[in-house]
Amino acid sequence: MKTNIVKLFFGAAVALSTVSCEDFLTVDPVDKVGAETFFAGEKDLLLFANGMLQKYLPSEGTIGLGDAYCDLVATKTSNDYYRPDIWNYTKHTGWDIADWRSIRRANYFLENMTRCQNVVAPAVYNHYVGVARFWRAYFYFGKVKTFGNVPWVDHVLDVDDAILFAARDDREFVMSKVLEDLNYACQNCLSDDYEGVINKWVALAFKSRVCLYEGTYRKYHSVNPSTNAAWNNQYETADDFLAEAASAAKEVMTDGGFELYKKGTPEKDFRTIFTSQNPNATKEVIWMREMAGDPINVFNELTWNFNSATYGQQYSPTKDLVHMFLTLDGTPVATDQVSLTKEFENRDWRLIQTVHGPGHTYQNSAGATQLKNIDFSTTKTGYAFIKWSVEIQENYSKGKADNSLPILRLGEVLLNYAEAKAELGQMDKSVWNETVGALRERAGVKNIYPEDAGYVVDDWLKSYYADSPITLTNTLLEIRRERVTELIMENGLRVSDLYRWKLGNLIQDRSTSNQGWKGIYLTADEYNNGFEFNGYKYLFKGQSQGTYSYPIGTSTADLNYTLSDGDHGYLIYNYKLQWDEKRYVRPIPSKALTKNPALGQNFGWEK
Repeated sequence: MKTNIVKLFFGAAVALSTVSCEDFLTVDPVDKVGAETFFAGEKDLLLFANGMLQKYLPSEGTIGLGDAYCDLVATKTSNDYYRPDIWNYTKHTGWDIADWRSIRRANYFLENMTRCQNVVAPAVYNHYVGVARFWRAYFYFGKVKTFGNVPWVDHVLDVDDAILFAARDDREFVMSKVLEDLNYACQNCLSDDYEGVINKWVALAFKSRVCLYEGTYRKYHSVNPSTNAAWNNQYETADDFLAEAASAAKEVMTDGGFELYKKGTPEKDFRTIFTSQNPNATKEVIWMREMAGDPINVFNELTWNFNSATYGQQYSPTKDLVHMFLTLDGTPVATDQVSLTKEFENRDWRLIQTVHGPGHTYQNSAGATQLKNIDFSTTKTGYAFIKWSVEIQENYSKGKADNSLPILRLGEVLLNYAEAKAELGQMDKSVWNETVGALRERAGVKNIYPEDAGYVVDDWLKSYYADSPITLTNTLLEIRRERVTELIMENGLRVSDLYRWKLGNLIQDRSTSNQGWKGIYLTADEYNNGFEFNGYKYLFKGQSQGTYSYPIGTSTADLNYTLSDGDHGYLIYNYKLQWDEKRYVRPIPSKALTKNPALGQNFGWEK
């Protein structure tokens, strides 16, 4: 097993050719540099593949902030897509030439690499075909998640190509082609000696993510949201995709050589995965965006985003997110009406490695270790994320964090396998123990199989997912819990989960009937007299004295703080949102419809 790390600087690869990869990535039309003179051997294939990787590796924002607008994360303001009476097809983008260039480049790679087919070893050639097809599947998966039905293009288009004026292809056809591409990549991408590029394990792990998404999407949505027509199942069924997800995940688990990172210190092992610069620090990460730090100066801005009042959206955990974490004995908390100073006690160790809790420290500007305060100018709920934060004060005001950012890791693959098996009716205790059970044991949580006598039903969790179109077993509920506690704020997976489970309404509801986001709980005494946390005193009842005074009012207008029960209760950051069924797919942009009316509009977005 070799961790797949992007090489942000391709000096060695560039030296292989006098033609820069930028020429190939930005050229439009694509024949600016003659393919007949470039695709002459393996070095050229490597250069073009590295250029694709450099260009399209997920950004730090996609990796670490993709869950910003979900049900469990509060923000200073929301995405306009979820704000009341704002969004329509005239505002949407994503269909311009630049938005389809990625697919064009993948097709260009496939069409032109044939020139060196007879001068490289067949296994090497097939590997690069697999790389190109991986990227095409990757790009199309994003298009389908956004728009649903889209045109399938598997060649470089001419200016008069009929596809430019044709209707969109059905989602089921497009996802069948995506599956074909991923299967080819999984079967032909090499693993040995292909560290730092798209390889077999990346393809398999990504396939498990894609197929779980599509299988559950088809299961929980009774219709194709682009058309409001029932699925035709002409190609793969929901269960077909779920079986493919399970198979891909299992291969990674058994043959990839990856393992959960655990050193017998559950209070810190989990967070090491997200704050380490060294890509070899764990054997869990399958694909990551590498940071190099000084002197190369490859940093990220995630710590800055999570600790700034002005940079970013003041991304804040909610009370519901904290409620998801079990106690160390494997049972749910009895109540969430607990002070911030107490609710981290005897909890899943991942909680205090995800959310700022008592005893958490940082390195101040003088280099000394200091207890970290709660800064209400950077949080809307009283909770703060630390999962990605490299806790050095300098990082709070500039992009100097050097932690590498996982894109795919074994923890997700285990949960993809568990959910696929459960949805297929194939879950048993052995599957549970090697997936959810293993993750909980890593976090110091007692492993209890939901079908065993010792399992305690969580009525709160059942009520949280009460709007599910399909009744959920305790096992599925616990897998959904685990996807939160293990994967929150990773690669937008929570948002994707809500969409595929047909629970987008939770983005609006947030357990406050759309009043706003629910934060820390304050007793009447804490409201009247304040409380201490990490050595700092916090005041809330209109007191003006002190650095840490945060008056709570009574206005429920957006951007105001209130308490749920007047003089006590949950801190509410008031902010109204909007959700309706049409939002499971975005509208086709008006500019695209003007150029090609045959595209048609997605159901519900016609006006």
